[in-house]
Amino acid sequence: MEEKNLGKILIVDDNEDLLFAAKMLLKKHAKEVTIEKDPRRIPFLINNNNYDVILLDMNFTGDTTSGKEGFHWLKQIKEIDPKAVVILITAFGDVEMAVQALKEGATDFILKPWQNEKLLATLSAACRLKESYKEVDSISQKSKLLQADLKKPFSEIIGQSAAMKNIFSIIDKVAQTDANVLILGENGTGKELIARAIHDRSLRKNEIFAGVDMGALTESLFESELFGHKRGAFTDAKEDRIGRFEIADKGTLFLDEIGNLSMPLQSKLLTALQKREITRIGTNKAIPVDIRLICATNLNVHDMVMKGTFRQDLLYRVNTVEIFLPPLRERKDDIPLLADHFLKIYSKKYRKNFDGLTPGALQLLQHYPWPGNIRELQHAIERAIIMAEGNELDSRDFFFLSSKPITEKVSTPNSLNLDEVEKNVIQKAIDKNGGNISKAAKELGLTRASLYRRLEKYGL
Repeated sequence: MEEKNLGKILIVDDNEDLLFAAKMLLKKHAKEVTIEKDPRRIPFLINNNNYDVILLDMNFTGDTTSGKEGFHWLKQIKEIDPKAVVILITAFGDVEMAVQALKEGATDFILKPWQNEKLLATLSAACRLKESYKEVDSISQKSKLLQADLKKPFSEIIGQSAAMKNIFSIIDKVAQTDANVLILGENGTGKELIARAIHDRSLRKNEIFAGVDMGALTESLFESELFGHKRGAFTDAKEDRIGRFEIADKGTLFLDEIGNLSMPLQSKLLTALQKREITRIGTNKAIPVDIRLICATNLNVHDMVMKGTFRQDLLYRVNTVEIFLPPLRERKDDIPLLADHFLKIYSKKYRKNFDGLTPGALQLLQHYPWPGNIRELQHAIERAIIMAEGNELDSRDFFFLSSKPITEKVSTPNSLNLDEVEKNVIQKAIDKNGGNISKAAKELGLTRASLYRRLEKYGL
């Protein structure tokens, strides 16, 4: 059987005999040949199909010699798809018209009656050009994602606690498979780092890792972000866009905060996962995708299934293997390692020299409940380094941390001593504002400098 080295071809000409002859010739060499005698159907056809090459007649029955109709439809095609590969055909061609056609965006120019060998050679070159356009688009989208990934700090997983050693064991077992993974854990525990670790140890490690924060997607952006869209599909669709499913093809797709999806969006996601194909907005063309799926959420999706707010069939689809990432308060043995890791990074960033943390500082960090988990610890170390003046971080450099929940009210002091009252009011303001000195000072009616002096005075 002869290999079909041409892609999908659309031929538009009002001569039915020519259309039939062209189809008979090309169907041996092309994957698909569509013929159309009415040029008014061109917008519908190219909006609902992905053609590699369009063969377009320059002269239809309304005007058989000037080529104006051909230029009109060429312009229409290019407005819908700027990267469309169009070859113009005419029986009345000349050099001037050929040059104009190329300036208007045509890829090549064919005179009829054509020579079969020349037509096939021209179409073969045009299909290769189209394929290069697709590769450039894909590489461009993946490059943007990779550049964003390279800017993300702290890609290593730090931990030696028993809980983390167990997770490392699970990662090693599941990474070599294509099993879907669901990572559960509170905000700030490092769910994305676990997802990346699985990808980096998988058979897909040389392909793309594409992450999506599902919690940040609105109903209107969901399909565009995941499935992509065609230019003109909606008001702001100024160019074709590849969705994250296509970007992650042959690689790993990470869907963070999947528990935040509404029921209608859960249904759309489930359909794509079941069919293993997506359809860009503005087209009816299904595009097959090959992805390894990793999802994460800070919500109890099992309870959500019981309450009817998360689809059970979607849960079955995404959690072939489930990994629970414990909060930082349950892996206190890892706090010194993490603190030292962030200390080195931020010391370098802010060009400061620190020998480490004092025993008192480490004790404070290990006894603090860390409601924001590792992310909160990271920010705490950064803030302490910015404000500290010595060459070690001690407990005073973490004055903004409170062992009390922010919502807990500071008890009224038994004493009416003004210093005691002021100390409690300051502590309450700091707790209320999450340790933000600027906000606390503003609420207290003080300058930052005045508040710092009082913090030092009361040892807060």
